[in-house]
Amino acid sequence: MFSKRIRELRERKKMSQERLARLAGVSLNTIVKIESGESKHPTIQTMAGIAKALEVSLDDLIKQI
Repeated sequence: MFSKRIRELRERKKMSQERLARLAGVSLNTIVKIESGESKHPTIQTMAGIAKALEVSLDDLIKQI
């Protein structure tokens, strides 16, 4: 699931959820909900912002591990 992938990539970059939210242009609450699996269908704009903030392609972000 992409929630685990986002957390893994964020932690690999030693980035806080707050910093990821700021760089992705979304709220901290959005990041928390996505990483916890509570938000199962974030918008493509949100996912694109997260991918850009993590410096990965959208495909890399949502691929299955």
